[in-house]
Amino acid sequence: MLSMKIATYNVNSIRKRLPIVLEWLQQHQPDVLCLQETKVQDKDFPVAPFKDAGYHVTYRGMKSYNGVATLSLREPERVIYGLDDRPDSEDARILQTVIGGIPIVNSYVPQGSSVGSDKYAFKLEWFKQFRNYLELFLHPASPAIWVGDLNVAPEPIDVSHPDRRINEPDFHIDARNAYKQVVAWGFADVFRRLYPERVQYTYWDYFRNAFANNSGWRIDHILATDSLAASCTATDVDLAPRRLPETSDHAIVWAEFTL
Repeated sequence: MLSMKIATYNVNSIRKRLPIVLEWLQQHQPDVLCLQETKVQDKDFPVAPFKDAGYHVTYRGMKSYNGVATLSLREPERVIYGLDDRPDSEDARILQTVIGGIPIVNSYVPQGSSVGSDKYAFKLEWFKQFRNYLELFLHPASPAIWVGDLNVAPEPIDVSHPDRRINEPDFHIDARNAYKQVVAWGFADVFRRLYPERVQYTYWDYFRNAFANNSGWRIDHILATDSLAASCTATDVDLAPRRLPETSDHAIVWAEFTL
């Protein structure tokens, strides 16, 4: 049987974290690594080091904010940029690559700033648009993967001190419901499927010793349609990159599938 290892990492600036990413690739050799918050214009994306490491690179970015990139050992058969596949789409939050016949959707969901703000309204609207995107490009009965910094902790187990977080944009009930409406299209959370009761976070603020105190959030996810989720044999959160100096505030999440 063939296997595929896929990982996701909010890198919080690819140029700042390039050595960390390259080292992780060398150590773990994933088939696919999806990056978010690359924070670099396309013309400045550091393609060469990844090609030298044996990876094909697909990316869409902008200066200082957002940005997604997908690294793959195999060349993608198809690439879709943005939510509607317009040739000039400037949506630097979502990128679909079809690799080995499997669509992999890499996304950086809007954070939302604060509940009640225009940015929070944009977050909720983004989820609605993404549900339409799924109807347009994918089918729940076929293999597909959705990964990224999805900026939602779905359940109380996914955030430290949930009673204090109910009015924060990554745990507010409206954001959680918007996320779950997308998941209900036909996705399964592979981490929670294998570990229904495990407390594990993927993001910790830089401030207030959040990482040392494990005051975090599980907002980086790997989801798969049911047929593919059933073939997920392993998944975990690699904390080692988060422990490094000058690192991202996120850890790397990975999963292995038997195809």
